[in-house]
Formats: sequence, C-alpha cells, structure tokens
Amino acid sequence: MPVSDDDIERLQRCVELARSALDAGDEPFGSILVDASGTTRYEDRNRVAGGDATQHPEFAIARWAAAHLDPDERARATVYTSGEHCPMCAAAHAWVGLGRIVYATSSEQFSRWRAEWGVPPPPVATLPINTVAPNVVVDGPVPALAEQVKALYEAKFGS
Repeated sequence: MPVSDDDIERLQRCVELARSALDAGDEPFGSILVDASGTTRYEDRNRVAGGDATQHPEFAIARWAAAHLDPDERARATVYTSGEHCPMCAAAHAWVGLGRIVYATSSEQFSRWRAEWGVPPPPVATLPINTVAPNVVVDGPVPALAEQVKALYEAKFGS
C-alpha cells in the first residue's frame, strides 16, 4: 500500500520522538501505535542508554498492545517508526499479531550510513522485517524523511 500524507505526518511524530531520545542521550529511534480509527494509542522512544539493549520503542509497543488490545484491535493497528524494526522487534510485532508497519528509514540505509561513518555493525544482523515476519504488511522507506533521520543517526553514531 502506498505511503500517504497521513502516514508521513505520523512518521514525522516518530522523528520527533527520535530527536527526543537523542536529546536524552539515547539512540534516536521513535515509534507510535495507531488504532484502526486513527487514534494514537501508544508512543515511545528508545531507552537503551540505561544498559538494557532491548528497550526499543517497537518492542515496548508490542508489549503494550498485548496487554491492552484484543487480537482484532492489534491486527487492525499500524505501527509507525523512524527506523525499520530490528529482528527482535519484528518478531515481537508478529508474535502479538500487530498489523501494518510504516517506517521512515530502512535497516539497509542505517547499515550503509554506519559503514560510511566507520561504525561497526550492531551485534544482531540487520534484516528486513519481512525476513523475520513474512506476513506483516510493511511500507517504507520514505525518501522525504531520509535526511532528517540520517542527521539524527549521524549525531549519535557518526564521527
């Protein structure tokens, strides 16, 4: 499904959350969960700076959705995120039965940028969401947001 203007507006909120994470000394990632009626039900930013590398916003969304939404609500919800889900988050998304994912920048872009900056790869393979969760509807990346997200990543990971 094509990325709409509404999707881009929601992704802008994710970029704001990523900026908030960066401002707090964390890795710049942000995500929101939107229900079928268009209401934002949950939002979060990365919180790995405290030492728990599993504190990704997409993982928090999956846990929140499992606790607060019934299976039908989860299936009809959309997760928006500044960066494509890592394998851990993609698996959590699929396991709880969340619907569509829309992301601003891809794992492939992030890996390429890290290599440009001489930053070693993360400890977990960067895989496309559908490699981990083949039945999830995924849309992204969104070229119009690439430079904004890249600048946040560069501020944290660049030289």
